[in-house]
Amino acid sequence: MPKNGADIRPEAFLYSNAQPDTVHKQRFEAFLEKKYHKDYQLVWVYDEAIVSGFKLKVGTEIYDWTREGRVTQLKEAIHDKIRTDAKTDEQDLITLYRTSLDSWRMEALPEEEGTVMTVGDGIVFADGLESVVYGEIVVFESGLKGMVQDLRPDSVGIILFGDEESIMEGSRVLRTKKTAGIPVGEGFLGRVVDALGNPVDNRGPIKAADYFPIEASAPEIIDRQAVDTPMNTGILSIDSMFPIGRGQRELIIGDRQTGKTAIAIDTILNQKNNDVICIYVAIGQKASSVAQLVESLRKKGAMDYTIIVNASASESAPLQYIAPYSGTALGEYFMHKGRDVLMVYDDLSKHAIAYRAMSLLLERSPGREAYPGDVFYLHSRLLERSARLSDAIGGGSITALPIVETQAGDVSAYIPTNIISITDGQIFLESDLFFSGQRPAVNVGLSVSRVGGAAQTKAMKKATGSIRLDLAQYREMEVFTQFSNDLDESTKKRLVYGQGLMHLLRQDQGKPYALHEQVILLVSGTAHVMQDVPIANMTAFRQGLLAYFHDVALDLCQKIDKTGIMEDAEKTRIVEIANRYLELSKSKK
Repeated sequence: MPKNGADIRPEAFLYSNAQPDTVHKQRFEAFLEKKYHKDYQLVWVYDEAIVSGFKLKVGTEIYDWTREGRVTQLKEAIHDKIRTDAKTDEQDLITLYRTSLDSWRMEALPEEEGTVMTVGDGIVFADGLESVVYGEIVVFESGLKGMVQDLRPDSVGIILFGDEESIMEGSRVLRTKKTAGIPVGEGFLGRVVDALGNPVDNRGPIKAADYFPIEASAPEIIDRQAVDTPMNTGILSIDSMFPIGRGQRELIIGDRQTGKTAIAIDTILNQKNNDVICIYVAIGQKASSVAQLVESLRKKGAMDYTIIVNASASESAPLQYIAPYSGTALGEYFMHKGRDVLMVYDDLSKHAIAYRAMSLLLERSPGREAYPGDVFYLHSRLLERSARLSDAIGGGSITALPIVETQAGDVSAYIPTNIISITDGQIFLESDLFFSGQRPAVNVGLSVSRVGGAAQTKAMKKATGSIRLDLAQYREMEVFTQFSNDLDESTKKRLVYGQGLMHLLRQDQGKPYALHEQVILLVSGTAHVMQDVPIANMTAFRQGLLAYFHDVALDLCQKIDKTGIMEDAEKTRIVEIANRYLELSKSKK
């Protein structure tokens, strides 16, 4: 027997504005015993704020049967029904609301409640959420949502998806038992959204077709197929030497202001009429830069098939952290429908910095360069979601172009080496080449595509020939000849040929080449047609050559674009026409 007759049964608290009678008290106690298999002592607490109904608190769980609680549960039930049915028509929504109201019944669903201990810098520490899981969404009493990112014996760390001003010490926080997700659908095409899928382009709400989790498992190996279909960038230096295939992950890496974003944008522009959905994720960029990019894409008709996910520099670290995962969830919606998607992450250096800031605020142990120990997993679980699915499950694909910024060309730094080891190749942009006028400033020696010729058309393979080897020899010879003025005729010719190839690969931003244009330029260049063209005249000669082909050999141009094949006789024809144009250009002078 307990001393002094004290009752040592666990206590459950009933909050209401009227004391329950004996019958109601027995019902509550019976419910508690059936639910928790324990004999609880029911303690009534007067609460004048409760006008109708009651709240029952058992440990950290709360059964909210107040008027407000019932309305909230009804809203959630209707919201879940809308997500499931993916209704978009207004009349369907009205019918759905009426049906839900008629069929809905209040359930005894426990809500686990916690209390905010500290809040600051977009991070909240709370206690009381004993059963919460990593990655779960929680809701504060102000309506602001957050995601659990740190689990401790006595508290949980929560990152906030919004302004923390509405949260203070002692505020209530409730579990939702749901993971973070984002609305998806065709309605997002042509729109600019934030990391939570909310439109930020002042063009009204977006009708969603479904709701996808932002964190999802990568496709299994058995569900993938080989990368063998080209994802043409329209950039001659890349498509010829470092081809990108649908489902590949090709890193774009280089110092600040070397044209990394320009390559990604040109690739997006080149997907016009190719039935490829493009998603550009801006992480930590200036709002003005993103606005200029959107306007540029809109002017060129590329926003029709593009979605911009913007987590600008003014956004909190948690929103910058989830942005690439949200963008990938949007891409997975289209991929699972059998579509091809191009994902651009600009850039993952800022993403890693945002994650580092978030982790340090969550008091995680810092490692190399103060990054947390799981920073490799941060990007591997993101980039592994890019794949080409097998035909059995639709054959869709996500091709990833992650961008990483280096400092003074150091590709051996922590984040660059991590991402290089995850991706299927890298395009390295060199500052010296950029400032010498070589744009795009692709370093042939350090760039590589691990897919190689498997992602090239037969015409491009045949046209490329030994251009990469020729350029490598030229770069080596150029360095060597800096120390000698006495060069033989053969060496001089090789230098002139190499200089011509380098100028051939120069390309204006926003003007991607069609396949037949790339083939014509490569065949003409490797056949030494431009050997004697002065460097100063190379750009004009190139433009004139392509225009001449459109006039005299349009059938050949259309055939290469349509089939991706170039026969030996057609290659010979290209050289003949190029030489003919060379003679015409000389005679005009």
